Amino acid sequence: MAPPRNRRPGSSRRAQYGLFFGYVVAVGGVLFALLLLLVSIVDPRGFAAIKGAAMDVTTPVSSAGRSVLRGITDFGTGIGDYFRAGSQNAELRARLQTAEAQAVQAEAQRLDNQRLRQMLQLRETATDEIAVGRIVSSSFDSPRRFAILAVGGSSGVRIGQPVRAPEGLIGRVLLAGRHSAQVLLIVDPSSTVPVRLVRDGTPAMAVGRGDGTLELRTLEVGVNPFRRGDMLVTSGVGGIYPPGIPVAQVIGIQGEVTIARPLATPARVDYALVQPLYEPAVVPRSDGGAAEPAAEAQ
Repeated sequence: MAPPRNRRPGSSRRAQYGLFFGYVVAVGGVLFALLLLLVSIVDPRGFAAIKGAAMDVTTPVSSAGRSVLRGITDFGTGIGDYFRAGSQNAELRARLQTAEAQAVQAEAQRLDNQRLRQMLQLRETATDEIAVGRIVSSSFDSPRRFAILAVGGSSGVRIGQPVRAPEGLIGRVLLAGRHSAQVLLIVDPSSTVPVRLVRDGTPAMAVGRGDGTLELRTLEVGVNPFRRGDMLVTSGVGGIYPPGIPVAQVIGIQGEVTIARPLATPARVDYALVQPLYEPAVVPRSDGGAAEPAAEAQ
């Protein structure tokens, strides 16, 4: 027959000894506590000495335990700091992206304000202004170069009138609607602008090349008078463009061919100013009277 699984403490001698020693330790602890209490009452100095000895014995153990606890705490703190640092880095990156976007927006606003100030200065100096409008589009994917201006016939814009920006000449009005106008850019192959060299007044013709540049052609056969970096302005010849408008700068010379880059392009210009024809064509009157300026094409 198998012995029972749960046996009473009295059925095992080892259990009885264990229970006995437990009682002995408990009674000994009580007696030791009473002894310490009695010593503290009878001999306080002796009790203080006992406390000091106990503190000396327990200090290394407490220090070791405290070091272990501190190490565990520091380890946990380090892990927490690591994860907090990761979240802080993500937050800092987000703030940096926001700051960069704000900086770009501020720079764009600064450039817009600068262009508007330049346009206001131009309007103050150009007393013959017809209208000012925003350039809403321009063509760059074909040899023909046009731009659309957001002003038209209702603002006094007519075919043939020159269009310029603070930086320089843009072109002339090719078509004029009620509220918009098509501008033939000076870089179009069909555009020819009479210019003169600022350095010595040499006359020339600036012909569009269809690739965003101009070719300068002198009116006299001989040595090429242009130098790299030379500036050119309108000469007023032909009666369309007023004299003195900046046009282009020489960027390259290849034998007799001189290439110049326009100073004003729709890609870098937001607003443009329309001016009247410098010298409208004069035609005789049908009745044989004095000649009169030709009416501008509608």
